[in-house]
Amino acid sequence: MGFAEDAKETAETAGRKIQDAWEDTADRIGDKVDEMKADADVKKAEAERDSVHKRNEVKEHLRGDDR
Repeated sequence: MGFAEDAKETAETAGRKIQDAWEDTADRIGDKVDEMKADADVKKAEAERDSVHKRNEVKEHLRGDDR
């Protein structure tokens, strides 16, 4: 192989590695975003559950069933 062919092959290999690294980074960022959304959904659901539970306790207390 000549110098030009070696340089071209090296450049193509570097380009593929850069593209693979970019795609991997994009996937990791997407995974982290999905994880953060899931955590937020869990926190929201837990807060809603606690709110409903507290509201039901207040209703029971107002009915006089807490004897």
